[in-house]
Amino acid sequence: MAFWEDKPLEAMTTEEWEALCDGCGKCCLLKLEDEDTGEIYTSDVRCKLLDGESCRCTDYPNRQAKVPDCIKLTPEKVTEIAWIPKSCAYRRLAEGRGLAWWHPLVSGDPETVHLAGISVRGRTVAEEDANTEDWESHIVDWPHWEPEN
Repeated sequence: MAFWEDKPLEAMTTEEWEALCDGCGKCCLLKLEDEDTGEIYTSDVRCKLLDGESCRCTDYPNRQAKVPDCIKLTPEKVTEIAWIPKSCAYRRLAEGRGLAWWHPLVSGDPETVHLAGISVRGRTVAEEDANTEDWESHIVDWPHWEPEN
């Protein structure tokens, strides 16, 4: 039995926890908050540390020092942060849904997350290239999509 099938998130080792990341990059998209309603919107603008092709952080060990509002995901935060995508492995496991067929731990191939259309590959704008005068034009809903399991 695979470790994610019989071990709660809270009991996972650091290595197991990190292995759960499917490499989609969705959590590294900048979020916009409506000041009046508090509603959170996902943009197509990626964090300055996210590589738009590999969908990986270019400086993961130092990300929180370089990007102070970078969220360090924990088992508690997975269920507390509403904008965590439904397709996120951490959220899926916290909700008892298991890993999806396209997850690299299931498929054995790190490309399936991209082939399934889950990742942000090729869909984002670099933070430094974004038109910050028109943030609304960067709001997207595709990060909330996930294919049938």
